[in-house]
Amino acid sequence: MAIEWRDSADLVDWAELSEMYRLAPLGNKSPAWLEKAFSNSMFKCFAYEDGAVVAAGRAVADGVDCSYLCDIAVHPAHQGRGLGKQVIQRLVDRSRGHRKILLYAVPGKEPFYAAFGFRRMRTAMAIFENPGQAAADGYTDPA
Repeated sequence: MAIEWRDSADLVDWAELSEMYRLAPLGNKSPAWLEKAFSNSMFKCFAYEDGAVVAAGRAVADGVDCSYLCDIAVHPAHQGRGLGKQVIQRLVDRSRGHRKILLYAVPGKEPFYAAFGFRRMRTAMAIFENPGQAAADGYTDPA
């Protein structure tokens, strides 16, 4: 079937999107959390097949300096078809004109993003809600 691309969140079924993130697996993101996050993001991208969401992503951006790509996910039944690459490319294209485009990758997935021109940063730092879990998952060095 053909993929339908949408850049608007107007018709999103947030419960369906929440389930896709859980299955992807990118964690448990409640429908209300996703609605708020996507609503507060300058750029968003959704892929639908037969009316069901099969891929999504967003970019938090300020319009001039920084655009941060995040929450990029593809339904497991649709992985391996290039949809993740298309979501990233669409968000990168919309982010052009910003001085920098950022993302942080799931540990081990860095080569995938390098193909789009992303490079490892030497000075990136973060404060995580759960620092111990972030370290255990490989996102940060242990304290």
